[in-house]
Amino acid sequence: MRIAGIAGSLRQGSFNRALLAATRELKPEHMTIEVLEIGDVPFFNADVEAQGTPEPVARLREAIAAADGLLIATPEYNASVPGVLKNAIDWLSRPPGKSVLVGKPTALVGASTGTLGTARAQAHLRAALEHNAAPVMPYPQVFVAQAPSRFDEQAKLTDEKTRAFIGKFLEAFSDWVRRNGPQAAGR
Repeated sequence: MRIAGIAGSLRQGSFNRALLAATRELKPEHMTIEVLEIGDVPFFNADVEAQGTPEPVARLREAIAAADGLLIATPEYNASVPGVLKNAIDWLSRPPGKSVLVGKPTALVGASTGTLGTARAQAHLRAALEHNAAPVMPYPQVFVAQAPSRFDEQAKLTDEKTRAFIGKFLEAFSDWVRRNGPQAAGR
């Protein structure tokens, strides 16, 4: 099972990049997670789109189209989704109704320094994805709160309870992909 992973933070020391790295360690054996970069995706602009799809956008779309599922690790900025991640979703949502998001089984995770994890950002992201007909896994949900206490200085997830939960989450995501992917609906 091929999963495309996106971290909604560009910062190398991001807890969400570290969380995405942890999913690669904790995934079931039958799953691979390829981390895709969104830092070179230009700002969405219909004038740019009219000139043709920018190469970084085409690469991102192709990788997600080829994947069985999509896993997004989002931080929370100002009680919402980071602009860079929302921008990538805006590009991925094109063309409307026929984008790579349509029917793509998706799951969300997030880590933050606060006590709410990334619950508000994930709610906003879930709405944008569901608007684009991406089946987003409803449960379990991963909100890693107080992230500095769960990762070490090398950005490795060390909290054993969180690691165990992520493992169970990824098993549930595997089932979600099987039940909601193109093969399940004969697409």
